[in-house]
Amino acid sequence: MKPLWLTATLLLGSTIGFAQDNLVNSLKNNQSANSAGSFTFTPVISTEATSVKNQKSSGTCWSYSTNSFLESEMIRMGKKPVDLADLFTARNAYVEKGINYVRMHGALTLGDGGACHDVINMFAKYGALPQEAYSGNDYGSPGSSDRMNKLTEAILKKAVSGKFDPSWKAKYIATIDSCMGAIPEKFTYEGKEYTPKTFAKEVVGINPADYVELSSFNTSPYYEKAVLMVPDNWSYDQVYNVQMDDIITIIDNAVKKGFTVAWATDVSEKGFSWKNGVAYVPEKDFDSMSADEKKAMFNGPKGEKEITVAMRQAAFDDYETTDDHGMQITGIAKDQNGKEYYIVKNSWGASNDYKGYLYVTKNFVKYKTTAFLLHKNGIPSDLRKKMSIK
Repeated sequence: MKPLWLTATLLLGSTIGFAQDNLVNSLKNNQSANSAGSFTFTPVISTEATSVKNQKSSGTCWSYSTNSFLESEMIRMGKKPVDLADLFTARNAYVEKGINYVRMHGALTLGDGGACHDVINMFAKYGALPQEAYSGNDYGSPGSSDRMNKLTEAILKKAVSGKFDPSWKAKYIATIDSCMGAIPEKFTYEGKEYTPKTFAKEVVGINPADYVELSSFNTSPYYEKAVLMVPDNWSYDQVYNVQMDDIITIIDNAVKKGFTVAWATDVSEKGFSWKNGVAYVPEKDFDSMSADEKKAMFNGPKGEKEITVAMRQAAFDDYETTDDHGMQITGIAKDQNGKEYYIVKNSWGASNDYKGYLYVTKNFVKYKTTAFLLHKNGIPSDLRKKMSIK
């Protein structure tokens, strides 16, 4: 079970601008002295991905990871990849979130948080921009998201209290634009003029309808859609509910076919080391480990707990599993013992042992995944049929 202070910090993270820094800082001690020298990872499958980015102090991992996924989709489709403007997506999501907040009379989580589907939804509605056309005024630099969240939250809370002010929306959008920058109506990219929508259609070229999001809970019927019950699902989007073992079956199938996966998960775990670039589910509970065992947690391959449906659901229900981070699964590797791990691209810069990447066990993914998004053709045909995905 997570310490209560950490759980509270993560649950409140959507309304606190420095939540991302809190998350990263909470993982500082999750490391071993000689981890990189104790593992030998051999790639089995590696799909192409763009360079590692840094979301800095903003809670925009969902946008960075899923836009990275879209960049890999461009590569898979034979297109020249574009460094997409992650903060253009985030800015649009913040506008839509504010609208929903007022419609729901304030019964909605605010802040930087979002989900994989937000990127697809914003792409469909607003289009896309290259990074060079929209920098977001360096949103994510220390204090920037906290400052904007305080300003926008005040506007929204005023809008839902007392007499309704029809000008709230204009004030809200103007405040976001003053902090992140206004969207260009037109821009030039590689010598041609575009709007965000024409750029999305002609250059990026994906069909938003081709992408599906999934999760696994035993509280809803399998192979049907259910609302993703996490605080950052401000749009109340639904996901396909699959069985726990299907998570691995689907991701394996996708990666083997050349697809990558946008992955939402819980990283605030003792078995997750950002510094060492390894994540697993320790066989022994952390509190039961000796001092030497704790020091050596990431020094070479270790045994893991077997994950059950009941364990997964219980961890979600008691807040041990929280929806606190998004990354991109780009491949599969084996350690020196032949055990398979997913190769995962993060958005915290290239500062760890594997220059921005991690090796995550399949047990960790099975246990701690809150949702994942991919092209529908990455799903095995028998499972697509069960979900009536054409």
